[in-house]
Formats: sequence, structure tokens, C-alpha cells
Amino acid sequence: MTDKLVAGVDSSTQSTKIVVCDAETGAVVRTGRAAHPDATEVDPREWWRAFTEASDGLLDGVQALGVGGQQHGMVTLDEDGEVVRPALLWNDTRSGQAAEDLVRELGGPAAWTEAVGSVPVASFTVTKLRWLAENEPELADRVARVVLPHDWLTWRLTGGEPVTDRGDASGTGYFSPAEGVYRRDILKHAFGGRDPELPRVLGPAEAAGRTPDGVLVSAGTGDNMAAALALGLGEGDVVVSLGTSGTVFGVCETASADATGLVAGFADATGRFLPLACTLNAARVLTATAAMLGTDLAGLDRLALAAQPGAEGLTLLPYLDGERTPNLPTAAGSLHGLRRGNMTPENVARAAVEGMLCGLSAGLDAVAAQGLAARRVLLIGGAAQSEAVRAIAPIVFGVPVVVPEPAEHVALGAARQAAWALAGGAEPPVWEAKAQVTLEQPQSPEVGNEIRGRHLAVRQLVHDVPVQGA
Repeated sequence: MTDKLVAGVDSSTQSTKIVVCDAETGAVVRTGRAAHPDATEVDPREWWRAFTEASDGLLDGVQALGVGGQQHGMVTLDEDGEVVRPALLWNDTRSGQAAEDLVRELGGPAAWTEAVGSVPVASFTVTKLRWLAENEPELADRVARVVLPHDWLTWRLTGGEPVTDRGDASGTGYFSPAEGVYRRDILKHAFGGRDPELPRVLGPAEAAGRTPDGVLVSAGTGDNMAAALALGLGEGDVVVSLGTSGTVFGVCETASADATGLVAGFADATGRFLPLACTLNAARVLTATAAMLGTDLAGLDRLALAAQPGAEGLTLLPYLDGERTPNLPTAAGSLHGLRRGNMTPENVARAAVEGMLCGLSAGLDAVAAQGLAARRVLLIGGAAQSEAVRAIAPIVFGVPVVVPEPAEHVALGAARQAAWALAGGAEPPVWEAKAQVTLEQPQSPEVGNEIRGRHLAVRQLVHDVPVQGA
């Protein structure tokens, strides 16, 4: 270890988490945390309060700091830099109709993916700006600048001009990852002809400035991009993150453009690209099924592991919260294949775990269609600690699966970016590999193929979703 310390901030939907790390090894020295309000719109000053609380007494000796933030949120500022209205977060769905309108107005999904690499849904900033223009025009008229959550925190830290990075900018719906430029024509169209200022886009290792105490502040990035940086993803590495929602993403050299809308064509935090598929239905599938069966998550594990692979023909489509994709926006969950002989708590529990993982496997198929074929899966998030998930994931995914040790990956990625900005160079510093568990692979792929095939067939039957890229 050295005497150089860097800090990474994860300003997430629920809380601010901070890690202080050794700049050369990545070893975590100390941590801090503070909660955010539980809402889908938040005054950004709450993020600053949480940062101040979480960092109190934590940053002594820190030479550089980076911020990883929740993607997509809309922060609007007036001419004096004051917040115009509470920020709309990614999970605020009031702009769902605005998303549908914008997709239609600009020529359909293919036109959007050609322009910005993604088909916008309610989470994207561009749809929230349309909602603001239509529903609060007097506030929209006051907007002089639009920034993202991580941009706002970085700006507060440095006091300089607002800046961003291409990773977080690629989630707005008005930035082209392939060309590396803002699409102001799309911004103006969405925002009723208004043309607010946008943050300058920094390079991956470029510094945003310094705090009043002289701490170097890196460009920062979005949460998924920071997690990818923390995990040091290589060719063929695909992350499956099992949190409240589920994400499938990895890093590749070419920009993606999926007109089905299943894969968002983001940029990453290193100058490459980060195709990402998302589902609303991940860990909550397990908690909801456990509650239905009158047990807890440990009990659900025991039940699922007591059943045979395939759950004797039961198939759960776990769309308990709909979906965030254009082709399944209001889908509901359903249980198929019920027979008197297989209606057991064990089989229902097994079907819930298999159904959740099949939804993520569909994400693996979707990113593979964009050129990111998985050679191994890195399983992260709270549900990755489930015994049943660890036993069933290698069967369903059909590729080697590893579980990195639990960590604040977004904060660690932000810290690694800070170390990069501090040291300079063409590549981020190589940090010591963290411990990971390699899950046992099945002897043959037939069972996994059967489970995935049945899941896809049922989805096609019920929701008329093509199996290709489903």
C-alpha cells in the first residue's frame, strides 16, 4: 500500500455510499453511508446533504475523488444555477406517454437507435424534459441548464463549470455514443423548442477540477459504467446484476444499435461502449414468491433446492412489475404448466428462481445479438447471495458463472476513475483482483436448454414476443 488515497462516491437512488481506497492497490481503507429520501423526485440538495453526512471525517488525506451516480435523472437549473424543480429520477414513470410520443415523432425505434443508440423509455432524461415542457411549461421556461445527478454533485464539489462524461451522457437520449456528440436537434424537439445549456463532456481520465480543499475531482460517470470499471471487465465478461431491478451489461469496442429497444447502447467510462439490457423484475420476484409461500428468502432457497431442475414443468413469467421495454411495457406475470401432480411449494419456488434467471438469460441473448457474447457471467447484487440462485444460475445461463465478493462496486469504480485522473495515462490503474466464487457448472447443457426454451416459448405464446432477441 501507498500513502495515496482516493475516494469513490455512489449517489444511488436510495443512499450515498463512499469508499476510501489505496490509489495503487484499490484496497478499501474506510467507508461511509447516508440515506436519501424514498421518492421518485428529490431535491438535489438532499444528495449534497447525504454526501456531507457520509463524508464527515472520512476524506482526510484523500487526494482525488470521483462520483458515480444513478443514470438518467433530470436536474434542471436556472440562470443563477438554482434548482428549478425537484429532480425526476430514473424510476419516475410519469413520462411514459412522452416516451411513446417521442419514439413515434422521430420516426420509430430504428431512427432513435441510429441517432443515439437507444430507444427511449420513461427512465431517459429526454422523456422527462418532454413531460416538463407539456405539464409545467412555466417551470420549463426557467430552465437554463440541464444536468444529470452525478454532474450536479461534481459541479457542487468543484464550483466550476458543469461537466459530465460520455458514459452518463449516453443515457440521456440526446447524446450519440457512436459519434461522441450531443444531439441538440433531439433535445430542442423534445423540450418544445427550448435549447438549454448542457455539461461539457470530459474524457475518461480528464479531471473536472478541484474542491476548495484542493482534492482532484474526476469526470465521474453513471452507476453501471462505474460498476463495469470496478469489475475490470474484459472481452466476453458480462455482468448480471440482481438488485431490485436486473441488468445485463458488458464492455465492447463497437457501438450497439438495437431497434427492438431491448438493449440500450450506452458508452462506458473508458472510451469504449456498454450495451445494457434491463428488467424491472429481479430480486423482487424472489421476495414476492417467498411472501406468497409464507416463508422468508432462506425458506425460499430451501424449497427451490428441494425441487428438481425444471420444476416438473412449471414456468413462471415473472413480469410482476411490468417491464421497461417497448414490447412488454404493461406485461403481467403468469404461471404456466400447472398440473395436480406438480402444484407444490417446492416447484413454485423453483419456478420463481428459474423464471427470474430466464428473464436475465434473455438479456444475455439480447446483448449477444449486439456483439457481446458471454464467455462468462459475473453475478452481482443482493440476490447473488441466494443459495438457490447460485445453484441454478449456471444451469440457466449455460456459461461459467463467478460471484465476486460483495462490494460497493459503483463507489469502487468511481474511486478507480479518481485514481486514473490522479495518475494519468492511457488506461486506468490495475488494482488487485478481488476474491470471487466460481460456481459449479452442470455436466451437460440439456437441462438448461430445456428450461430456457420452455420459458421463451411461453413468452412468445402469451406476449407474442419473437424468440429471436426476446
